[in-house]
Amino acid sequence: MQKKKEKFLNKIVKKDYNNELEMILEKKTFDETAKNLLLSILYKIEASYKDYEKIKRNVMTKEEYIKQCINMIQENCDNITICKMNSKEADILGDKTFLVDKENKRIICYPIERKLLYCIAKISKHDEIIKKDYPIIWETLSNVINVGNNIEIVEPLRDFNGYSWTTIHNEIESIAYNIIYQNLRILLGQEFLEKWIKNKEFIIDYMEILKSRLEEKYGTKNQKDIVKVIEKLSVLLELKYNPNKKEKYEKEKIEVEETLKKISDKEKYIEMITKQKRKLAQEIKLIDETVSDKTLLQKEYIKRNENLPLKKKIFSVRILSKLMQEERNEKLDELEKLNALLNPKKFVSYKREMEQKYTFLKLVEVKNLEKEIEKTLIKLQKVFLNCYQLKIKEINGKSEMIDCIYQFRYYHLLPFTSEIDVSEEKEIQEELKETRRILLDKAQELKIITVTSKNKEIDEEILKNIFTIRMLILEDVYIKLIKEKDKMYLQLFDDEIFEEKIELKDFGNINKKDLEIKVNKKIKVFI
Repeated sequence: MQKKKEKFLNKIVKKDYNNELEMILEKKTFDETAKNLLLSILYKIEASYKDYEKIKRNVMTKEEYIKQCINMIQENCDNITICKMNSKEADILGDKTFLVDKENKRIICYPIERKLLYCIAKISKHDEIIKKDYPIIWETLSNVINVGNNIEIVEPLRDFNGYSWTTIHNEIESIAYNIIYQNLRILLGQEFLEKWIKNKEFIIDYMEILKSRLEEKYGTKNQKDIVKVIEKLSVLLELKYNPNKKEKYEKEKIEVEETLKKISDKEKYIEMITKQKRKLAQEIKLIDETVSDKTLLQKEYIKRNENLPLKKKIFSVRILSKLMQEERNEKLDELEKLNALLNPKKFVSYKREMEQKYTFLKLVEVKNLEKEIEKTLIKLQKVFLNCYQLKIKEINGKSEMIDCIYQFRYYHLLPFTSEIDVSEEKEIQEELKETRRILLDKAQELKIITVTSKNKEIDEEILKNIFTIRMLILEDVYIKLIKEKDKMYLQLFDDEIFEEKIELKDFGNINKKDLEIKVNKKIKVFI
């Protein structure tokens, strides 16, 4: 009876959301192809989200997710053009599959549902979600968080179809951005990242909150290691995906190098600042004298226009007066910054900022970006797994433990490169093995997972396979040990899916006395 009620309620919810989207689309000037594509996206998400929510854990509810998608369409999309082959829009796109114009709230996209949903997520983002007080990374790390979230928004549509879970590596816009975002989501939760992304003001410093929460949960060293590695990755990825930034960073690097040389001799640096202050003060005084004297202002007007081309000429003395007042304000701001640098605390802070900026800018010297990104991603995974072990150890309840098992399975199957998943990355096998051991021990202690052998090594060798299968409901998974001659095989299956036999290569001669389960008998993994 309860299930019938839930199904009935789900039908009502589905109908309401379809009607809500249709009402919004009636007011939009999208063509029928775009409208049909959007309704199709909603229909497929309705069918797939339950499985997505089950497998990934710690995500929005279906109602929250669909409401967010509808709001993004309503508030941020004024023009959606679905591109046809050999059209003028196809010429605009060139070799790209979509174009997002945030200023004009316009999307041009080929008729690919996951690409259109990605565009809707992208057009709804604030480009800057980190204060400019953080040199370089205010932009690069903003991109990491935003792009990672865009990829996450598409995931229920991309990887789930209502009856299976499949991830195709080359359908993910950026595997590196995705894995960084998922690392943070698993460690800090979806809600924290969503609040950060939607924050419109810089009153709250989310970088500081990030550091504080990481330190509170995982300790000072882990916090520093994670932040350092993610910041480095953000700059490397910016250089990879925006090659034009390299020239900009190279110029900035030269400027910062010169500044650091000047700063190294504090006395000379203070002397230089003092001279600059005097110069600015004289320039401000001259502006004040000119603006307050009509004769001097007229002379300045003639003098400036003599050297300007027609398009850039100043058309009245009044406009010149306004321009000079703006120049005065800029010089006052500069003077204020110089005064601050004479404060010992501000000077130390400025020096530290320049040194940090230089560390990021030096990354333009990296010869092989792909190799450096992969190496740094591996380093991040090692720190992440160290933190995840601490997270497991803090768990006491069965429900939280089951969530943790599902999350770890999800993490195992995250794409790490275009060819392999996280579980297949050779450089982190030791960390993965240790994390699995801690997880399985805790799950068995809480009487969630069956003990298959008295021998811990054999037990882990058998149970580790539940983290590499894509069966939707782990609680329904059964295992069976099959002995064939001198070889031992493991079979995993549920009522609908049957996986191939897996050979337990190092355990062909298992003594049955070491086993807690019977050979050739179907056993449920979850108690």
